[in-house]
Amino acid sequence: MPSATPPRRRSPLGPRLGAAFLIAACLALLAPAAGASTPPGPDPRGSLQDQLEELVRTPGGPPGVIAVLRDGRGSRVVRAGVADLATGRRPDPDDHMRIASAAKAFSGAVALSLVDRHELSLDDTLRERLPRLPEAWGAVTLRQLLNHTSGLPDYSQAPAFVQTVQADPRHRFDSRRLLDYVADQPLRFRPGSQYQYSNSDNIAVALMAEAATGTPYERLLHELVYRPLGLRDTSLPQGHRMPRPYLHGYDVSPPEPPEDVSEVLGMSGVWASGGIVSTPADMTRFIRGYAGGRLYGHDVVSEQRRWIPGAASEPAGPGRNDAGLAIFRYTTRCGVVLGHTGNTLGYTQLIAATPDGRRSLTFSATTQISQALKPDLLRKLRTVQENFVCALLRPRG
Repeated sequence: MPSATPPRRRSPLGPRLGAAFLIAACLALLAPAAGASTPPGPDPRGSLQDQLEELVRTPGGPPGVIAVLRDGRGSRVVRAGVADLATGRRPDPDDHMRIASAAKAFSGAVALSLVDRHELSLDDTLRERLPRLPEAWGAVTLRQLLNHTSGLPDYSQAPAFVQTVQADPRHRFDSRRLLDYVADQPLRFRPGSQYQYSNSDNIAVALMAEAATGTPYERLLHELVYRPLGLRDTSLPQGHRMPRPYLHGYDVSPPEPPEDVSEVLGMSGVWASGGIVSTPADMTRFIRGYAGGRLYGHDVVSEQRRWIPGAASEPAGPGRNDAGLAIFRYTTRCGVVLGHTGNTLGYTQLIAATPDGRRSLTFSATTQISQALKPDLLRKLRTVQENFVCALLRPRG
């Protein structure tokens, strides 16, 4: 039902769009699916529907949530709340949404496809592929960028970048020069010596892919990811507009009413690190192919699944998190799925699938939920997500 108090649509320079709010958003980048109608597995702990309804009712919770569970026998869509508080329209698998740092899996898919084609190597360095970048960064390898052990300083934390976004959230950045904001900084640690999630890593991954092929990253996405996996409604925009129809993303900060922030930020400042727009239906197709290793051969898949124990995505996914190359392993009480999470202004995402790609979960919420912003809600979200994973993995009779 429509909200009794229609949400205010946030002006790009509105009073609640403060520095802390924007910094948190930047750092965070620190038709229904076809098939039989029979749902994948029974609900492990009460009704999955009830759990989503409870998330929506939680103070500070998302106005809308949609989850798509799919196995080899069919799909199930579970949803609660609304896609748009102004109209009361329900969330739909074909609604567009910002996928935030789940976009890092896409840059990983591009890079690993090029490794499979021998156009890139996991041992290629920034010095070899991107000599214009600082010499002090030169020893960083593609492998270290993909598993966040590079030590690159995070451009989204640079004061000049944050100030630019604060002054003009829709500022049109040169996406291929984002690393210039930290070009005067040394590496944060010796490459390969520790894990630190960084938005700079996937900017560098996309630039290496372009350097190796002479092809724009956006075209590489089409040729190496969208087309092979049959993605129909996925794009990498530069501006702030959302394709219609879309899941409206909200800032939910009680006691203030929710505010629509779907089109507040331009995407040129996140680009390959978090700028992709997709749909639950397309993300289901993507994660089944990506986690299932369908884009490249066994040797590359084996390299991708060399895990760093305890290394989490942002926000952390369900269960215990371990990091691979642009993918994470989520070990739950019911079994293992592989995938990625993401959160940005107005949106929180989880995409996951079994290692063979046969069972998948896409879980999307329409507010930003992270450890820094809403730690209690994140704990509840992860519990619900684990219950959904259990429903996905439980054998059907």
